[in-house]
Amino acid sequence: MKTIAIVGAGEGLGMSIAKKFGQNGFRVALIARNDEKLNRLVIELEQLGIEAASFQADILNKEQIEMAFAAVKERYGFIDVLEYSPTPSFNTVAPSLDVTEENALYQFQFNVLGALSSVRQVLPEMLDKQSGALLFTTGGAAIHPVPMMGNVGIAVSGLRNYIFNLNSELADKGIYAGHLSIGIWMQPNSGVQDKIADIWYDMYSKRDRVEEYITEDKI
Repeated sequence: MKTIAIVGAGEGLGMSIAKKFGQNGFRVALIARNDEKLNRLVIELEQLGIEAASFQADILNKEQIEMAFAAVKERYGFIDVLEYSPTPSFNTVAPSLDVTEENALYQFQFNVLGALSSVRQVLPEMLDKQSGALLFTTGGAAIHPVPMMGNVGIAVSGLRNYIFNLNSELADKGIYAGHLSIGIWMQPNSGVQDKIADIWYDMYSKRDRVEEYITEDKI
């Protein structure tokens, strides 16, 4: 049985991705800061017949990320898929004219350094096995400038560059790196998250494109 580790797991898209991969034979490792929330999600997945476990970590803390992934490996062994999709709190988002060194650095740490720390926990083993997938989910500002997401756009567009470079470097080594950028608002219980999870699984399975930009006409 394969294992997917979802970093930044929550009740919305993260849970939809967990269900989609879980229904296709994956065990699910949920990684996030809120342990109580994670435990609720694990119970929900287990009720659907999906094997799951929670691992607490703050993605701003490199040591906690390392400890969480070590615990995942101890429990499940090889991690076949890493999915990175944390969402910053709205009160940390700054429009372009309000971007400062401090709030730009926060988003870089949250979106980019957290991703780098997570990748470093799984990539060596993937290279050894010549197998695996690295999936990154961001907002639409990664592709198209959104002035109200000024500091976030700086970070996630840089993350997108890293993802494309990973895809180029790893494609001939049996490892897929992909990016899904969401350019629509995802209302709770709208079903949009499930449709996006379907797109993610299609990208993972086919490995025929590095990126999808999700707009209203694709849902």
